[in-house]
Amino acid sequence: MAPASIIARPLEPEAFRPFGDVIDTHRPADYRINGGRCERFHDMARLAFANDGQAGISLFRSDASAVPYRLELMERHPVGSQAFLPLTGSAYLVVVAEDAGGRPGTLHAFLAGPHQGVNYLANTWHAPLIALSDGAVFAVVDRIGAGPNLEEATLPEPVLVSR
Repeated sequence: MAPASIIARPLEPEAFRPFGDVIDTHRPADYRINGGRCERFHDMARLAFANDGQAGISLFRSDASAVPYRLELMERHPVGSQAFLPLTGSAYLVVVAEDAGGRPGTLHAFLAGPHQGVNYLANTWHAPLIALSDGAVFAVVDRIGAGPNLEEATLPEPVLVSR
């Protein structure tokens, strides 16, 4: 039997809101700064870092993933949000799931444009980074602190994610 499959739809803020935030400049700026030379898109993500955690910035450099992507693993971070901000102008796949009794439930796939970041809310099931270009670099803002902040779940059956 062939694996189940889903097709990624364009990453839109309203469709993604139950799982997190889209971080991009496809809306009017909140205001201008630096003598009027710079637009500020203010406070674009609902960041949260519990249990004495603090925000940390890391860089991830990823190999390209083949599409359709064979999704077998989901993860979540119970005590902190996690934001991915592409630095190299690379598109990537975003797969999230509703929680179903402590396991990933219904999957939702999105195609993030090369200048769109995402912020996963704490405790949101999501796929590991699925970069579509070799050497894609992402700034990652997430919780740094003591104690576990990673849960992984293997899907009962692989799912093919296409764009």
